Amino acid sequence: MAASISIQPVIMAGGSGTRLWPLSRAGFPKQFLSLGSDDSLFQQAVARLVGLGSADIAVEAPLIVGNAEHRFLALEQLREKGVEPAAVILEPVGRNTAPALTLAALAATEGGADPVLVVSPADQTVTDQGAFTAALQKAVRGAADGAIVILGITPASPETAYGYIRSTAGDGLHQVAQFVEKPDAATAARYLAEGGYTWNSGMFVLRASVWLKALAQFRPDILSATQAAWSGRTPDARFIRPTREAFLAVPSESVDYAVMERCPGSAFDIRMVPLDAGWNDLGAWDAVWQVAAKDAAGNSSVGDVMFEDSRNTLVHASGRLVTALGVDNVVIVETADAVLVADRERSQDVKKIVNRLTSEKRTEHTLHRKVNRPWGWYDSVDAGPRFQVKRIMVNPGATLSLQMHHHRAEHWIVVQGTAEVTCGDRKMILTENQSTYIPLGETHRLANPGKLPLEIIEVQSGSYLGEDDIVRFEDTYGRTS
Repeated sequence: MAASISIQPVIMAGGSGTRLWPLSRAGFPKQFLSLGSDDSLFQQAVARLVGLGSADIAVEAPLIVGNAEHRFLALEQLREKGVEPAAVILEPVGRNTAPALTLAALAATEGGADPVLVVSPADQTVTDQGAFTAALQKAVRGAADGAIVILGITPASPETAYGYIRSTAGDGLHQVAQFVEKPDAATAARYLAEGGYTWNSGMFVLRASVWLKALAQFRPDILSATQAAWSGRTPDARFIRPTREAFLAVPSESVDYAVMERCPGSAFDIRMVPLDAGWNDLGAWDAVWQVAAKDAAGNSSVGDVMFEDSRNTLVHASGRLVTALGVDNVVIVETADAVLVADRERSQDVKKIVNRLTSEKRTEHTLHRKVNRPWGWYDSVDAGPRFQVKRIMVNPGATLSLQMHHHRAEHWIVVQGTAEVTCGDRKMILTENQSTYIPLGETHRLANPGKLPLEIIEVQSGSYLGEDDIVRFEDTYGRTS
C-alpha cells in the first residue's frame, strides 16, 4: 500500500547557543557541536526526522532554515551523513521562529503541495528513538486531519527554564487548554503536583496550509512581510536566499507568541502528544551535565580530565589536561582561547559573560581560534604586533577565493600535501617544505589539486591583520566582494 501522508521535515537551525559558551560561539553555535555523541545536535535532529517513515507516512527530503553565515556548516554536516536537503533556506537576519517557519511553509507549498510539516529545533537530544518515532507518527496522523499538534515533554522535575502546556486527557491527542509562561519554582512544583501539565518542547506538527491560515488570522503582518521577502528570493547553488531588504521589514516573533498561544479557544484545533523519550534541549551546561554519563561521584568529563575529591562536576577539555581538585557542583570548559569556571546551578547566567564580551567588542564570543571555512579550516596559532601565524588546512579539490589584501603580505610554507598557488600572473605548484611570498596588494589564490589534505603555515605581516581585509574577485562559494 502506498503511503498516504507526505511529511516535510523542517529543521530550524538558527540560534547562537550563548549559554554553552565558550564551546558554542556565534560563528559555530551549539547545534553544530557534538556533545556526548559522534554526531552533532543538528545531525541528530535530521536523523530523527528522516527516520519517521512508515507504511502510511512518506518522508520528503528535509528543509533546513538557518543563518546565512552557517550555511556551509549545515551543508557539510548533511554531506557527512549522506543527506541531500530539499533546500537550505538562508535567513538574511534573525527574525525568530515564526518567520522561519513561514519561509519553510511557503517553500513546501510551491506547486500546490500541502505536506504535513514536522518542525524541530536543531539543538535537542533524545535518548529513546523508538518512543520519539511513535509519538511523532501519532502527531503526524493527527495533523494530517487538520489539527495543530505540539509535542509536550513529560516533566521529570519542577523546571523553571521551560514554558508549560496545560491540556486535558484524550486518546493520545490531548486538547490544549492553555500555554503558560516559564513559572517560578513554587508554581512549577504546583504544576507537577496537579498533573495535566507538560513542558513545551518547541516541536510542532501541522499542515503547511494550516500554518499559513493561522498566521493570516493572528499575525497577517508577519505573513505579508515574509511573503514579500520570499517572492523576491534568489537561488544560490543549493541555497535559497529571501530578499534581504524585504526580510529586514519582517517582525521578529516566535511561533508560540505569533500563533500557538492564540489557538486555544479559537477555530483552530490544537492538540498535544506527550513525549517521554529522554528529551533535553541542552540549553545550558547544567543540562549537558544532567544527560551525560557520570562516575560514582557524579562527575562527567570530555577530553583529558583528572578528578580528585570532586563531586557533581562537569569538565569539558578541548585540548589540554584539566584537573579538578576538591570542587563540588562546578562546570569547567576549556578551549584554545577561553576557559569557563562556573557554579553549575548558575550556568544559565553564562549569557551574561557573552553579553560583556559583546559590549567590550571582544572576539571570543564570535569565533574559536580554529575557524571552519567551506574549503577547510584555519587555526590562529600565534599573533603579535604586526604579525600573525596561521595553520591552514585545505580539503582535497577545494579552492580559496581569488583575493587581495590592502594591509598585509603573506608567506606560505607547505607542510603536507600539494599546493597550487596563483600569485599575480604566475601559477606554481608547491610541495612539502617549499614556500612562497605573497606581496601586499597582489592578487592571489590557494588551491589543493591533490587527493590528500593540504596543510600550510601562513605568516602574515602588516599594519592590519583583520579578516575583513579581504577583497574577493572570484569564489567557488559565492562570497565575492
